[in-house]
Order: sequence, then structure tokens, then C-alpha cells
Amino acid sequence: MYGKAVVSLAFIILLLITFSLFIGTVDIRSYFFASPDGAHNLPCTPTHTQSSPSFPLRVYMYDLPRRFNIGMMQWKKGGGDDTPVSTAEELPRWPVNAGVRKQHSVEYWLMASLLGSGGEGAEREAVRVLDPEIAEAYFVPFFSSLSFNIHGRNMTDPETEKDRQLQVDLIDFLQKSKYWQRSGGRDHVIPMTHPNAFRFLRQLVNASILIVADFGRYPKSLSTLSKDVVSPYVHIVDSFKDDDLLDPFESRKTLLFFRGNTVRKDKGKVRAKLEKILAGYDDVRYERSSPTAEAIQASTQGMRSSKFCLHPAGDTPSSCRLFDAIVSHCVPVIVSDLIELPYEDEIDYSQFSIFFSINEAIQPDYLVNQLRKFPKDRWIKMWKQLKKISHHFEFQYPPLKEDAVNMLWRQVKHKLPGAQLAVHRNHRLKVPDWWKRRR
Repeated sequence: MYGKAVVSLAFIILLLITFSLFIGTVDIRSYFFASPDGAHNLPCTPTHTQSSPSFPLRVYMYDLPRRFNIGMMQWKKGGGDDTPVSTAEELPRWPVNAGVRKQHSVEYWLMASLLGSGGEGAEREAVRVLDPEIAEAYFVPFFSSLSFNIHGRNMTDPETEKDRQLQVDLIDFLQKSKYWQRSGGRDHVIPMTHPNAFRFLRQLVNASILIVADFGRYPKSLSTLSKDVVSPYVHIVDSFKDDDLLDPFESRKTLLFFRGNTVRKDKGKVRAKLEKILAGYDDVRYERSSPTAEAIQASTQGMRSSKFCLHPAGDTPSSCRLFDAIVSHCVPVIVSDLIELPYEDEIDYSQFSIFFSINEAIQPDYLVNQLRKFPKDRWIKMWKQLKKISHHFEFQYPPLKEDAVNMLWRQVKHKLPGAQLAVHRNHRLKVPDWWKRRR
């Protein structure tokens, strides 16, 4: 009897140990295998290779001659001294007369954020490091959008050759960098928010983390959501700072507002259709205009006095108009089937925007009737949410907590683990890209 009890107890103990090993609550190695110095082995801690959420991203910025960046800010007067910019004091202010070029100035604000020590200290999402060996990402301060606007805007103008040559020279510079060679450029950050930026040699930087405004002119082989960061355009109209009316719904007399170019390409052709469909409504303003200083001022007033602001696709799925509406606290009405939006892993646009497919929007009376029936209390909630989140779309120097600059650097952080995975896989693969071929 006693022997049976001992056998039963031993069986139960063995069963418990087996079960514990199965669910992972006991690591038998920690009890029976000691390290050479006699200490018990502890569970392995992964090597810390990425910034934790509480620490800023360590970014190394390449020392590029000024002709690649601020030298172009003097427009066609020449860049002057070509030595690299090393401090914030050397960085000129973004010109007040830049007009619509401002919408593609993301590259400038990212560079400024790394040059200066201003901002909110530990709350900054990225800081510049001077030692590339400790960097987690590498910023390429090439103003590719400004280069297109200055040198290549006419596409056939002889000046286009300057844009192409800058790209050729940059690729030559990067390919000689051991840090580019080490990762194949995967941990390099390259802004190109204009749809025609870097248009000659894009395929040579297709592994990098690209900062884009949308994917309208990028093939899937070049740019994807899995590795790239969608940026807002820099808004052109002034932010609405004193929007504190007791009844904003009733004070905004215009139901729906649009002002801009109605002759666009591709999906942007919907603008011409909407111009005809929306004609004749007393509470709708659909105005054709060019991007002059007077037009920008008229857009500012129009958006601030309207309940809804129309955002149809342009030459590409997105445009600056969406972000003008956000900082004007005018509820965006987005008519674009292929649009991708900034920070969408952190921000729910349905809380402050309304979406219509192109087919819905071009049905006569449909869009206006839907907006006229929109509940006032729901609009007020959206208006309040716009006021709450609009700071995420402000580009400024020094950067402020969770403004557009810091939000973009945080998005870069999110992409780096995928870049690191690709680097590590590439180091050991004998058959490159076999996984893609498999599918």
C-alpha cells in the first residue's frame, strides 16, 4: 500500500514537471546547467538595436554640399558657399515668398529638426548623432522636391539637366558610403514628397525609407506602405488659431467649399465633373483658381466660413487641400478612391472626415443631399476633433511635441524593424527574394 502511494506521488510530480515544461513556466536549464563561472544561466535578453519608445531615434545626417539642399532656396540666384550645413544658425528661414513650393518643404523641416538643439528635449522623436556607428537611421538631406520645382518643373526645359545631375551625383555619393553598402540603403531616410521628385533615378533608392505624400506615381516595386512613410503636405493657408465661436456650425454659412485648379490628370479628372455637378447650389462654392497669393488668402477665408471642404483627387490621389482644411477646422470631404493618409496607424480619419467614392460623388445631387442631412451634433464632434488633432499637421522649427516633424520621425521608427529584418535576411539568403518568388 505504501509502495503504491510512493509510485503515485512520483507519477504526479513527473506529470507536473512535464506540464510546466510544456507551458513554459519552468526552464529546466536554469536548474541543471550552470555557466562556466558557476552562475545559473538566465533567460537571454535580446540585443537592443532599435530605439525604445521612450528614447529619441538616433539619426546620422550626411554632410552634403549645399547645392543639394539650402543652396536651392535662393531660387535661381545660385547657392553660394557649397560647404555642408552643420548648425541651425546656418540654415536660412523658409522664404515667405515661396508660394505653393511650401507644400513640398517637408525635406527642409526634417533637416532643420536634426540641425538644432531646440524642441522639447527628451520628448523629441529624433536627435542627430555625429558618430554614424551609433546611428539607427541615416538621413539624406537632398531637397529632391525643391530640385524638381527649381530645375525640372517644365519637364523639357534645359534646366531639367541640373535636377538629373544632382540625382546622379547623390547616387554616386551614397554608393560610396559604407553605411549605405552595409544595409543596401534600407535604413536610409530620403524625402521625396513631390510626385515628380527624384524621377530620373528613383529605382536606385527603392530599398530606402521614402518620405512621400502619396503613392500616385510610384510603382509597387519602388514604394509601399510596408517600408515608406506617408507625409502630410505642408499646409498653405494659415492655421485657424481663434476658432472659438459658441456655435461654429451656424456661423459657417457655406455648406461645401472648393477652390483650386479643375484641370487635372488621371483620377483628378473628377474635378471637372464635380464642377458641373455642383453648379447652381446656393450653399456650395466651387471656384476655379490658380495658386496665387490672392487665391490662397481667398481659400483661407472660404475654408474658415464653410462647414465642409471638398478634397477631390488631383494629379495624384492626394493634395495639399486636405491639410489646409484640417488646420482651418473645416470637415474634409474626401473624394479619392486610392488615397493613403499620414499617421493612419495612430489617427482615425473617420472621426473628423467624410469619405465618398468617385462613383458616389458624381451622382447628381447625391453628395450635396448627404451633407445637408448631416447631423449638427455629429459635425460639432468632428469640428472639436479637428481642433484637437490639427497640431499633428504643423511643420515648424523648433519642433514641438507631436507636431508633424515629430510624428514623421515616429513613423520612421515604426518602419525600422522591417528594414532591419530585410538587412538580416539578406545577409544569409542564398536565393535572394525567394519568398516573393514563392508567392
